[in-house]
This record gives sequence, C-alpha cells and structure tokens, in this order.
Amino acid sequence: LNVSGSFYRNKLKYFAFLRKRMNTNPAHGPFHFRAPSKILWRTIRGMIPHKTQRGMEALNRLKVFEGIPPPYDKQKRMVVPSALRVLRLKPGRKYASVG
Repeated sequence: LNVSGSFYRNKLKYFAFLRKRMNTNPAHGPFHFRAPSKILWRTIRGMIPHKTQRGMEALNRLKVFEGIPPPYDKQKRMVVPSALRVLRLKPGRKYASVG
C-alpha cells in the first residue's frame, strides 16, 4: 500500500490524526486504526456516502485483508492498471509504503 508524499510528511499527518480525539471520553471519539488494511478501509469509507443505505451496503460488500487469506490464495492474481504507482505518480515524486 503506497501513499503519495514523503515518509516524514505522511508520518506527521498521521500523528496529527492521532491527536484528534473526544476530550471528555476518548472511547467515544474517532478511532485510529493502525493496521494497513483498516487504514485503507477508512480511506475508502471517506469516498463513499456511508451514512446512506446505499453507502452502507457498498461498505458491507468491501473486504480488506492483511495478506491473502485461504479462500483467495488459490485464485489468480489480478492487476488494476489504473492503480499502478508508475502510472499514478509523476517520475521523481516521493511515496511512502504502509505495511
């Protein structure tokens, strides 16, 4: 999982995100997932109208994993060409790997 921008900049952005919490009861506040799969899940949730019925159904269909679990490890791997870093980032741009 690659994130555009330098590692240092992404680290600062994530630590700023970690500082955001509910003042009276942090257990109610925004939950800060550390696993790369959950970071991706939350990023995708921000792109979906997750508070509507349609968005909830779309989010329930989304599956994210750490690695490749048993039912999917036997399937043929597919590449999404439009998601390749080589095509998305300009040459020479910095990026950070998550996970």
